[in-house]
Amino acid sequence: VQLVVSGGGMVQPGGSLRLSCAASGFTFSSYPTGWFRQAPGKEREWVATITISGGATYYVDSVKGRFTISRDNAKNMVYLQMNSLKPEDTAVYYCNAVQWVAAAWGPVGGYWGQGTQVTVSS
Repeated sequence: VQLVVSGGGMVQPGGSLRLSCAASGFTFSSYPTGWFRQAPGKEREWVATITISGGATYYVDSVKGRFTISRDNAKNMVYLQMNSLKPEDTAVYYCNAVQWVAAAWGPVGGYWGQGTQVTVSS
């Protein structure tokens, strides 16, 4: 399994970034896919999920209306468009195949990949 995330960087508050995740080593199109993030000193948190077909998306309340998740099953890619970024969005962002367990979205398996750093600062 490989999950290669790119597109992070440093941006000013109010700015935008688009993250990309290239998945390989498993049947990507067979799983819902999600984004997670981990800020310094905090636990990793779920950010967004997109269903297999892309027909439904779900977001943590703090990013609703600002972030958009999308996927391209033909390319085994998932994306996260992040607009109106805030300093509290600063974190390392990860993607993963996800499942709904115990009333929450969680990763399928324990592999995470390297993630990408997003820093929002003036």
